[in-house]
Amino acid sequence: MERLTTITGAACPINQKNLNTDQILPARYLKWMRSTGFGKVLFHDLRFDAEGREKPDFPLNKPAWRNCKIVVTARNFGCGSSRETAVYALYDYGVRCVIAPSFGDIFAGNAVQNGLLTAVVTDNEAAEIMALLTQMPDLPLTIDLEQQMIVCGNRIYNFTIDPVRRTRLLNGWDDLALTENYRERIRAFNASDKSQRPWAVPRHR
Repeated sequence: MERLTTITGAACPINQKNLNTDQILPARYLKWMRSTGFGKVLFHDLRFDAEGREKPDFPLNKPAWRNCKIVVTARNFGCGSSRETAVYALYDYGVRCVIAPSFGDIFAGNAVQNGLLTAVVTDNEAAEIMALLTQMPDLPLTIDLEQQMIVCGNRIYNFTIDPVRRTRLLNGWDDLALTENYRERIRAFNASDKSQRPWAVPRHR
C-alpha cells in the first residue's frame, strides 16, 4: 500500500444518509475482474439512468467534482453487505478519502486494507462542509492525517480515526506489514519462560 499523509484535491458533497455498498457498487458488477475498472461503475444506478445517460443532478456528474479525490457525505456511509468491491470502486475512481459522521464497520475495515481514509466528523461539521462545497464547487480540501485535520478554505475541522488504522495508513502497512512491525515482541514472547504458559505445562502420567 502507498503511504498516506496528506490529500489535497476536489471534494464532492453527496448529502445522503445510509449510502450502502450496493448503491456504491451494484451487485451485478461483483463478478467483474478488478482490472476491468470498478471506478466507471461507482454509484452507477445513482449516476446513470436506465439508458446509461448521466443524471445531471447527481453531484459526481458535475464538472467540478468529476475527478474528485474526496467525498463528503452523511452518516452511516458504507452500510449493508460486506463487499470489499465497494471500496475498490471508490479507490479505482480516484477517491482517497471519505468524510462522514459514521461508517459501516466492515466498510471502514475494508477501506484501510486498500489505502482509503475514512475520516469521522460530526453531523453538523459534515453538513457545514457540504454546504461550503455546494456554494464553492471549486474549493479544494486538504486532509492532514498526521494532524487529523481537514482544511476547507479558511476553516479547519478535526476528524477522528481508529489509531491502529491511522498508523497503518501513515506507514502504508497491509496486514502482513503490521504483523512484521511486532516481530521483536513476538520473538520475545516465544523465547519467554515456557513454564509461565499454562498450556505448555507437561501433563502428569
